[in-house]
Amino acid sequence: MSILTILQTLAPIDAKNIRRDDLLHWIIAAPVAMALAVRWLISLLLGRIEEILHIDLMAYYVPFSSFMIILLVPYLAGLVIGFLLLDQRDDGTLTALQVTPLSLNGYLIYRLTMPMLVSIVMTLVAAPLSGVVNVGIVQLLLTAICAAPLAPIFALLLATLAQNKVQGLAVTKVSGIILIPPMIAYFINAPWKIIFGIFPTYWPAMALWNAQAGNATFWFYGGIGLVYELFILALLTRHFNHIMQQ
Repeated sequence: MSILTILQTLAPIDAKNIRRDDLLHWIIAAPVAMALAVRWLISLLLGRIEEILHIDLMAYYVPFSSFMIILLVPYLAGLVIGFLLLDQRDDGTLTALQVTPLSLNGYLIYRLTMPMLVSIVMTLVAAPLSGVVNVGIVQLLLTAICAAPLAPIFALLLATLAQNKVQGLAVTKVSGIILIPPMIAYFINAPWKIIFGIFPTYWPAMALWNAQAGNATFWFYGGIGLVYELFILALLTRHFNHIMQQ
């Protein structure tokens, strides 16, 4: 089946599943809501806290809020696809695919490509709205592309580790931990901090921060990160394919 046929077949089903699920409604709206909160609410709140406690919090506001925008967009896109995979596995859709003209591989190509495209588009929307991702459009696009594979990575982690939506919510909370290592690495000014690169979230975060600082190493972190994330994605896809064929 062609990609267009796959899109025409599966996109309406996804739209129907998302419309009937309140949780997925919230996840889809979250990036824009988060960006607006960063722009108007959080900065005001931190300013008031600074006045009360006499602590300089704004010095870290831009790097960390921009980091959260760049990484949470693919994270949330991945959650949407992960929960759709759980739903379709539970109702037997994925098993039924194996006896239809649409192969499991074709389905996975569609299922894993769409969240990357959605992630890139939503990042290009949410980042300017937030007012804190202060990089040029080319650097923003390249950073969004670097972060995009995180969406299907999160989706496959959810679909392979959880058996149902209840377990999926638990996995969601645990998987959020990998957003923390880049924040730790930010405070380390030593070459060995690259060990945090074992976490795929490290690379787009470092690419963004170096872009904001005007460092040429932006290209290094962005390029290495994209290759590394695609490698992890290939391993997870192979594992998920193996599970479905058992």
